Amino acid sequence: MKRALTVLLVFLASGCASVKKGEVEDLKPAVEAFHQRVRWKDFRGAADLMVEDRRQPFIKARTKLKDERDLFITNFELEDAKIGLDLLIATAVTKISWYRLPSTTEETATVTSVFIWRDGVWQLESQDEGPFDDLKPAPVVLKPAKPVAP
Repeated sequence: MKRALTVLLVFLASGCASVKKGEVEDLKPAVEAFHQRVRWKDFRGAADLMVEDRRQPFIKARTKLKDERDLFITNFELEDAKIGLDLLIATAVTKISWYRLPSTTEETATVTSVFIWRDGVWQLESQDEGPFDDLKPAPVVLKPAKPVAP
């Protein structure tokens, strides 16, 4: 009986010590959620999907640029997503089209976003292109562990 209890306690302790890492199945919905929120001008909701130190600067930049009124994301399409070997960093490649008034010329860019696995969710850390200059610098290049189908 004591042996079984000891084995059970060791098993439970080792289970608690392990850290859950990012999974492929969680990355695509995180990428799409961010892009959906900015497309429909839910900038506060989009900021909730970012690493904490990017949230307030992102909201301030949207206010300063009057993006709620002037930014129109017309399309986005996830083209590729990869998770790094450590399962804690991922990149997503998305084609995004937008325009920002007073211009009516639509711009399209292939945007690479870096996501960090933190607090049990994928959080946006940076983007290299697109309508949000405040989310730069260019992302880290990863050796993929597992590709995610778009």
